[in-house]
Amino acid sequence: MKHPILFMAALLGTTACDAQVESRKETVPAAEAPPPPVQSRDPLVAAGPAVTVQPDAEPDIQWAASVVRLDMLKAQGGASVKLFGTAGGDPAMNGLYTHIAFFRSSAEGWAVFRIADVLDYEVLSERPGRVDLKIEESVLDEATGQIGSRERRVIVAWTPGAGEEPPASVTVTPAR
Repeated sequence: MKHPILFMAALLGTTACDAQVESRKETVPAAEAPPPPVQSRDPLVAAGPAVTVQPDAEPDIQWAASVVRLDMLKAQGGASVKLFGTAGGDPAMNGLYTHIAFFRSSAEGWAVFRIADVLDYEVLSERPGRVDLKIEESVLDEATGQIGSRERRVIVAWTPGAGEEPPASVTVTPAR
């Protein structure tokens, strides 16, 4: 062997490259990682007669079927509070009717407050009586007729009612 130093340098360089590939395997961001394989199971086998189900004609069920987003708020001191969005309106100009709802009782249902008509929202933080949101929405430039978009932040706040009662009102305040 004429050049042992050159050979050793090439060998070490190749080894270093392999080590980097192996260490990168453990730090691949979730977006690049392949999804876990779907576990395949044998299909179920019928064990009795089928029951035919007809469409539900209840008028309120249409409204319930329009729910496209649901976020349960957990930091509300035991009160059952949720944010939810229903599909509606013109999808080119927002269309996610966003609500906050407070559970009253099984007899009375929910106290529901509509807080926005947006493209999407993200819960940034939450604490009792308050939730901070990042909102994405479409905006129309009246001068040009062009639809654009903007992002803004809001504070949704309320004072809980007496006992287990929902609030009488909710405020939505612009924030930064």
